[in-house]
Amino acid sequence: MKGQATYSFKRYRKFVLPLILLIAVTEGAAIVCGATFDKLETGIVKGLSFLQFMFPPDWAAFKDMLEPAFQSITIAALGTIFGTILSVVFAVLAASNISHSWVRNTARFLIGLERSVPEIVILLLLIAAFGLGSMPGIVSLTLGCIGMLGKLLADIIEEIDPAMIESMESLGANKLQIIWFGVMPQIIPNLVSYALFRFEINIRLSVILGAIGAGGIGYELDYSFSMLQYHRAFTAMIVVMVMIFCTERLSYMLRKKFKVEGALQ
Repeated sequence: MKGQATYSFKRYRKFVLPLILLIAVTEGAAIVCGATFDKLETGIVKGLSFLQFMFPPDWAAFKDMLEPAFQSITIAALGTIFGTILSVVFAVLAASNISHSWVRNTARFLIGLERSVPEIVILLLLIAAFGLGSMPGIVSLTLGCIGMLGKLLADIIEEIDPAMIESMESLGANKLQIIWFGVMPQIIPNLVSYALFRFEINIRLSVILGAIGAGGIGYELDYSFSMLQYHRAFTAMIVVMVMIFCTERLSYMLRKKFKVEGALQ
């Protein structure tokens, strides 16, 4: 009787019931999406057979990929720089211990509104306004930075010790002096770390946005696939992987150099 009680369903139901629910939800989602193991197996086989058309890479096209790759890096860098600057402004406006409630609510609403719209959708809207090219990509990444960095920095500002702000106010400091001399020194380490992390994200996004119309290495990759130039496409993929790997290593070394504590690693 003691053994039966040890292995009773009642003892394990807190693990079994969530597992059954998870399996049921997964199965239901697979049915809705039309995803099956047969399709997965067929896709893997076709994908592996397709890879043989891409070997070897077209090394002669490598020099043609350098300029588009530099363009993608430039788009990501400018989007990160402009986005970080604007994020600081929005973060200050969205912090409850710095701004009035209506200003905070308005800034939080705009940040949340931006986060609800993916960068690809923003790019499509901007292409209609600016046309194809780097400009829509830079603006799209800039707005994307505001949604992410603005919220993170605003939360950091709200966690600042209120005694520091009250002491500066008691000494007669105005809002700008409090922000510049009191708030900024405390958020700079996190700001640098988050900006570098966002730059890594923007590098990847610049490739995706390039395939849609922002130019750069993403356009070269999409063009090569559409023209059935698979060897050239493989070369572009190698350039993209090298570009992303180098960016991540550079970002890691810079974050390590700044020795940021409590920030993203």
